[in-house]
Amino acid sequence: MVSPLSPLEDSVIAAVDSIGRAVASVESLRVGRRRGLGPFGAPATATATVIDPDGLLITNQHVVEQAARLRVHLADGRELDGEVVGGDPVTDVALVKVDATGLSAAPLGDSEQLRVGQFVLAVGHALGLPGGPTVSLGLVSALGRPLPGSDFIFEGLIQTDSAINPGNSGGPLADLSGAVVGINTAMVPFAQGVGFAIPIHAVRRIADELRQKGRVVRPWIGVSVVELRPDVARQYGLEPGSGLLVAEAVPRSPAHRAGLRAGDVIVRVGPFEVRRVRDLLEALSRFPVGADAPLTFRRRGVAQTTTVPLEENPETLPTPR
Repeated sequence: MVSPLSPLEDSVIAAVDSIGRAVASVESLRVGRRRGLGPFGAPATATATVIDPDGLLITNQHVVEQAARLRVHLADGRELDGEVVGGDPVTDVALVKVDATGLSAAPLGDSEQLRVGQFVLAVGHALGLPGGPTVSLGLVSALGRPLPGSDFIFEGLIQTDSAINPGNSGGPLADLSGAVVGINTAMVPFAQGVGFAIPIHAVRRIADELRQKGRVVRPWIGVSVVELRPDVARQYGLEPGSGLLVAEAVPRSPAHRAGLRAGDVIVRVGPFEVRRVRDLLEALSRFPVGADAPLTFRRRGVAQTTTVPLEENPETLPTPR
């Protein structure tokens, strides 16, 4: 006799049925040349998530980077060529287009409402195994994590113990309603039960910019800053974690024109407190390029305010051809 399914199992199965229709496999081919052996191809398999019925999919930038060709295998059995609309190396998000309409798009959830301990599902083509995507159930282990050993500082990541393996990159991390709360990006090879996903609220914003501009435009004020860790704070007679110490304000930059100088301590941008470099980057991202951002800083212990006109980060400007 078959035992009836529990409510949790019913929820998981329904969520998998819903999200599975929006999960695609991506084959990327990188072409290189070996000395004396001529050109060669290095294929790799990963995952993409359909976010628009008119053929737009999200995957990781590292999946499509330097790919000579992309082949997208949809859940309905179709195989189509993929075109990279744009990518963002800072957050590892890329937008891919296929020539198709009427696709099953994944419902997008609200990652800002996630709670540590909440059940989540990681779905993707782990290890390129045949027979459809792999599903794993786990928990949200932590929120706002940096990725160990990398420069992923623009967005805090979702840490999960759902099994994430090579090939899962670009696949959805979903809640038990089947809504996507993150895009899986990495696992730590020397750890067990530690994987990371990019929050969907960040992915949504980045995808919109990639769709409109083909790149992500980030604001820049032109400062080099140092976090006030206890050793640094002691050296300058400041309170640990009380802000960001300005090491340099680039001459003629927005910050320099607004009056910031080396030795100032930035404590707030608009309504957002600033204690870490990631805090500053995230706060600035809430304002569009061209806006005037209110900034509070301390100089020799005295609080001051100024307004900084935001410019586009020179590193994200297109290179003239």
